[in-house]
Amino acid sequence: MPLSDDQPHTRTRLPVAEQNDRATGRQARPLRTLLTVLAVVTLLVVAVSIANRDKPDPGRGTGGSSADRAGGTTDRTGNSGRQPVTTTQNGIGTGYPHTDQGAQSAAANYAVALGSTDMFRTETRHTVLATVVDPTVLPALQARLDQAFSADTVTRYGLDAQGKAPKGQTFVSRISPIGTRTTNSADTATRVDVWCVGVYGLAGENSTVPVTQDWYTLSVTMRWTGSDWKLTDFSRAAGPAPLPGDQQAATAKEIADAVQQFGGFRYAR
Repeated sequence: MPLSDDQPHTRTRLPVAEQNDRATGRQARPLRTLLTVLAVVTLLVVAVSIANRDKPDPGRGTGGSSADRAGGTTDRTGNSGRQPVTTTQNGIGTGYPHTDQGAQSAAANYAVALGSTDMFRTETRHTVLATVVDPTVLPALQARLDQAFSADTVTRYGLDAQGKAPKGQTFVSRISPIGTRTTNSADTATRVDVWCVGVYGLAGENSTVPVTQDWYTLSVTMRWTGSDWKLTDFSRAAGPAPLPGDQQAATAKEIADAVQQFGGFRYAR
């Protein structure tokens, strides 16, 4: 029965130790809540740190040049951060920017084209030259290279007069630029040296011209035509060549397979 206001109330007094335990419990609940919040915040900070750990530094992103990233000192052995050209003509990169790096990219790609197997056949050689050479000097340069790649020259590589390899053999002529440098630059003309390594020869059984390597520097002179860098002249000098490594030479079949299985590249800084 409920107690009336005039009925006596009974109060139970707990022992002192039990009173302290209850008071402590009331104080501990806010403390536990605070610790839980701090733990959650700490975990979030750690998670964000881990997520951002591998992201590039904005000051070192791909949008800046190597000079920007190195504090004003150009690292010629590093990537420049410029996007490579995406346009091609007859399989050769074209549409380079009117900059020093654009000229170096053009020179590297033109060196690859000038060292390809296409140069050993008249029709494909003329296509390469029409793509990379300034039209104002094309007739003279084409005549010069037609003479350089005469029937006598191509036969020394084991090819027939039309530049074709013997049946069952693969002709190899591939260039890889190691690096570039601008040696003389102006707004409308430039000269770029391209350090290259090339492999040449016939791969296959009974080859009379085994595939060998060659190190050389190709000096390319180019002119800005208003929309692209085009070649006006070039010359070649031997080396610099490193010491040959202590490595066993591949068999003729391995070289032939490698040439067919590994595609070449277009180059841009």
